[in-house]
Amino acid sequence: MNSNLNELKEEGNKRFKTGEYSEAIDFYLKALKEANDASECESSECRLAIYKNLAAAYLKLNDHSQAAQYASKAIELSPYDVKALFRRMQAFEQLKMYNEAFKDAILIQKLEPKNNAVVPILQRLNAILQESNKQQTSLEYKVKTMLEYLNSNDLNEEKRLQSANNILVLAKEKVGCDMIIARKGISLFRQLLTSNQNGELKLTIVRVLCEVCKHKPENVIAVISEINSDILLDLLTKYWKCVEEMLTAVQYLVQTILSTLTGFNPKQNQKPDDALMKKYEKQVDTIMIDLVKKCSLRILDGEVRDAILELISRNVEREALNWGLKLVKNDGLHHILEVSSQLEEVKYESSMKITRNTRYQVALTLERVYSCLDNDKAREEYVNIVKEYIRSKLMSGDSESKVEAIATITALLYGPIDVGNQCLSQEGIVEMMLVMAGADEDETQQRVAAEAIIAAASKKDKCTSIASSGSKILKKLYQSKNESIKVRALVGLCKIGSVGGTDASFRLISDFSITKLTAACKKYLLNPSKDRDLKKWACEGLAYLSLDADVKEDIIDDKSALSALIEIAKSGDMSILYGAITTFVNLTNSYDKKEILPEMLELAKFAKQHVPEEHEKDKAEYVERRCRSLAELKVTSALVVLSKTESKTSREMISRVFNAICQYQDLRGGVVQQGGTKVLLSLSTTNNTEKGKIIAAQALARIGITINPEVAFPGQRSAEVVRPLMTLLHHDCTSLQNFEALMALTNLAQVNESVQNQILKDKGYSKIEHFMYEEHELLRRASVQCTANLIMNETLVNLYEGNNDRVKFLVVLCEDDDIETAKAAAGALAMLTHVSSKACHKIFDAKRWFEILLMLVSSKDAEFQHRGVYIVNNLIQNDRTIAEKIVETNIFEVLMAIVRPEVDDISQQVKQLAKAALLKAQEYKLIKATEDCNLGDVNES
Repeated sequence: MNSNLNELKEEGNKRFKTGEYSEAIDFYLKALKEANDASECESSECRLAIYKNLAAAYLKLNDHSQAAQYASKAIELSPYDVKALFRRMQAFEQLKMYNEAFKDAILIQKLEPKNNAVVPILQRLNAILQESNKQQTSLEYKVKTMLEYLNSNDLNEEKRLQSANNILVLAKEKVGCDMIIARKGISLFRQLLTSNQNGELKLTIVRVLCEVCKHKPENVIAVISEINSDILLDLLTKYWKCVEEMLTAVQYLVQTILSTLTGFNPKQNQKPDDALMKKYEKQVDTIMIDLVKKCSLRILDGEVRDAILELISRNVEREALNWGLKLVKNDGLHHILEVSSQLEEVKYESSMKITRNTRYQVALTLERVYSCLDNDKAREEYVNIVKEYIRSKLMSGDSESKVEAIATITALLYGPIDVGNQCLSQEGIVEMMLVMAGADEDETQQRVAAEAIIAAASKKDKCTSIASSGSKILKKLYQSKNESIKVRALVGLCKIGSVGGTDASFRLISDFSITKLTAACKKYLLNPSKDRDLKKWACEGLAYLSLDADVKEDIIDDKSALSALIEIAKSGDMSILYGAITTFVNLTNSYDKKEILPEMLELAKFAKQHVPEEHEKDKAEYVERRCRSLAELKVTSALVVLSKTESKTSREMISRVFNAICQYQDLRGGVVQQGGTKVLLSLSTTNNTEKGKIIAAQALARIGITINPEVAFPGQRSAEVVRPLMTLLHHDCTSLQNFEALMALTNLAQVNESVQNQILKDKGYSKIEHFMYEEHELLRRASVQCTANLIMNETLVNLYEGNNDRVKFLVVLCEDDDIETAKAAAGALAMLTHVSSKACHKIFDAKRWFEILLMLVSSKDAEFQHRGVYIVNNLIQNDRTIAEKIVETNIFEVLMAIVRPEVDDISQQVKQLAKAALLKAQEYKLIKATEDCNLGDVNES
């Protein structure tokens, strides 16, 4: 046999025996590759053994799917191999594939009639299958009866609705779902959706279809072959207003259909499955094209349009179905642009119905479509379609088309800004905007142009250009008697005024003017007579102005304005989102700050380059006061509402504000009480930028450090929070993030064994252990403390018992310069030696074991001494040969001294441990009781 192959296989066997199952798998897989490269006659027997070993290792790791897979491969090579059959049977049972497990058990019994191990399993599986058959018979009767009731014309609507609700319960089970399809239930549902007039019944049927579609793609095919998009659209246009939750139910049904056909599940953070995507590509494309075409229908209500746009934007992006290029190729961009040209407050005969959230949703969709395009040719095609659309609008010459063209450019500037800027750079566009803004006789044109100017002033260079040509017009518009125009001009001026950002040394307009603009924004925000649209613009104005530290302090000092801002954010209006969350980020200084190295600062000054200056009121004490003021007014409640946004950029900003508040220990409880942890879990795992996920995870870590994990993360949440915390242990994260994650994991490790297993799975301990070797004192301490809380877990015990120096290193850490690290290491050793005989023997691998143990047992620190005596007692109790080594050293004399009656400055608990060790040494006949130290004299209490 290939020597390398044999070595790899044997190394895997060694790791398996020591309980290092993941490492064993790695070696088996390497051996398997070697076997596959060898000749058939040489490798066949070896591959059989490796497949069986892999199945056994995966069973130990509770990965039953992989165990079944490798056991099946072994059975393909040797159909009557009892070990392979037995392991596959075990895996099948755990996977609840009871029929398959029973077949394997029967075959094993035939092959080895005297195999007693399979008998109880056969009996158990037989009982399960009999019960399952009984339930299936009962379930089949229920499905049949409920469908008949649903189809009966004799039933009144109340009883028919009850039947539908019963079917909804049955559809949740896979068997019940299969029976519904087999009995042509989907056809009946189509008939009721198109003919019955009971809206509540239709809603229940939609929910049944959701459950049906969840189980497998074949069910989805059965549903979409009977129930097309026109039926669902009819439900939305006729029933969404009068039947609560109809819109949400239909939207959820479409998302479920797409998720089941592709494997993509945004709620569970599941990425698409390539095999499913390829198999059902045609069906997915049909659904997506249909959604895109329907989003621009004039008959839709605004809320329905928003729901369709949300489905498109959620599924189109690169991390989802990556459908942007197909949308462009299928003329879908034209439909999205049609929606982008609409204004809620401007109504023409041809206008669509939209809501205040539609423009936010369409800008997000345009951005996500553009971000999918990964080559210049595709982006160029996108830009050309956009430019042609705008050109066609402008060529018509009427004011309505001009307004729509500028509205589209504004949406692009809030979405794919590069495309918006390219549109702006076309000859005559900016000039036309300025002319429209000055058109006193047409308030609609003024309003739209003012919005476009605001959106265009996005960067310092652009803003400076706009300021030079448009600030006069904005000032003129600010004098308008029309509040809607006036507030837009106000925001434009605020944006120009904020161009210096946080740089206290750069201003395009005077501090006096900024103060006046701030007062104007707050006036709109506080005036009860102002409608929400005006308040939205006031929020956006503050978002720009609050980059200035004086404005931050002004807002914080004005409790009424701050409360109004938080209350309007709680409304859930996504059009408010940008203004509110940006202001919160600015107030908490939670934006990214560029670190300027001192030498670079001196170089810039020498070269007479502009050097940004931090404002006095942006220092730590001011930031803390602002964070506390926001927390006091329950900003977390607003963040919870705002987190419903689909925008990753906005979700990152929400994460930043949460994290800024969580940096103060006494504010973390309020975040928990107001529902912040649930939101942070979502922000740390799904639909967020990578940076946003890390920031949200850090906020969770901070909560986990201060607050009892069982309170902060009740129930299943304790296990769910582990994954985001583990991401903070990456080397790209800061030392502070590493440290806070380790501290939070230390606390979580005390919750229960299930949480410990979650921490340790997928080689999780290696990420924690890495920091034990760090020079950074706090990181090393936190890692050892976390290890101490995990050490009693069977997985970790097996790891420390393996062929490695882990126990030896713990012994060495007991004399670490940092007292807390040393105590944690001693505590870990005390617990480990209590449960592991191997660990007791491995202590003597450390060269300085005697000096370290002596130091512990004779320490004046009560904790150290307690742990030291505990370890020594464990060693002596474990093995006579170990006890001999201890008795031959001065450690024995220290134990004798501890139990003396006249020694009264040592706790009774330590005395009892010392006495137990000495009694065991007596039992081994290694020592004799002496008159000056009678072990019976030690107080038993």
